[in-house]
Amino acid sequence: MPAVLGTGVQARSHARAICRVRPIREIRVAGRDAVKATALAEELSARFEGEVRAVSGYAEALDGADIAAATTHAVEPVVRRSWLTPGVHITSVGYNPAGREVDDATIAEALVCVESRRAALAPFPAGSNDLLVPIRDGLITADHVHAELGELLAGSRPGRTAPDQITLYTSVGVAAQDAAATLVVAAARERSVGEEITLG
Repeated sequence: MPAVLGTGVQARSHARAICRVRPIREIRVAGRDAVKATALAEELSARFEGEVRAVSGYAEALDGADIAAATTHAVEPVVRRSWLTPGVHITSVGYNPAGREVDDATIAEALVCVESRRAALAPFPAGSNDLLVPIRDGLITADHVHAELGELLAGSRPGRTAPDQITLYTSVGVAAQDAAATLVVAAARERSVGEEITLG
């Protein structure tokens, strides 16, 4: 069961993407604005065969979730270790230069993956506050970042090593990777290979 935290474009995209790659029966949506959370739940319900419902807060959304998509503009963490179920995977893509989405306890315990160490650990305001703040405070070091996406895909670094392990992917966006993906898609279309899917 996924928890979608946030109500904007990224929340919609992540909810749809999750449903494309996992058999999902229920989605919970939470956001700062209950009206927007309800509207998003209704919108997703029209595209999704399972149950989609807005809930009263982030803790309720995360209760029992095995996937969490944090897509907020939060100042205070919306993902807290005490709210998480063993084995949950968290994707954190939201950004607020004055805040963070994931608390220290989750960062410290999770297997942390990024698209690029250099980008995620770049000095403020470019990097991930979720990582930079606990590094600054001495709770973790830069070596706590387990892997980049490319290392996981190439098999040079392992992914999850136990079913109850909490995994976290925190993204800051890397333009070069976006450009490379665009080239791959264009080449696939030109050669008529692969399968085209619509997430929007």
